[in-house]
Amino acid sequence: MVEYDSLALDMVFHALGDATRRAMLGELAAGERSVGDLAAPFAMSLAAASKHIKVLEGAGLIRRDVRGRTHICSLDPAPLMSADQWLGIYRRFWTDRLDTLEALLRAPNSGTPAVKPPLPGKEGE
Repeated sequence: MVEYDSLALDMVFHALGDATRRAMLGELAAGERSVGDLAAPFAMSLAAASKHIKVLEGAGLIRRDVRGRTHICSLDPAPLMSADQWLGIYRRFWTDRLDTLEALLRAPNSGTPAVKPPLPGKEGE
């Protein structure tokens, strides 16, 4: 089984746990943005936006380069790929379970139901 860096995954999922940070990542998926550009769509100060950006940086999800006086952010997809691989374990688990359930439900005469439906007029007795 693949070993995962628990602390790194914790930081990624913490960063993804906030709608503002997810929206910022969505913007960065389209290309580089300045800190000001990332802050613009939100009703928050530049300082508040910068705190969100620092959380994303701490999780390794973005890189920040300084060009003159402008801070330019770009997406680093590697931590997202690690999180997706970890989630893949559970995706396979549920896919297998749901495939088994579907096969059971589609099988003709698959046996007696585990719970018999109540007879009409007998529910309250």
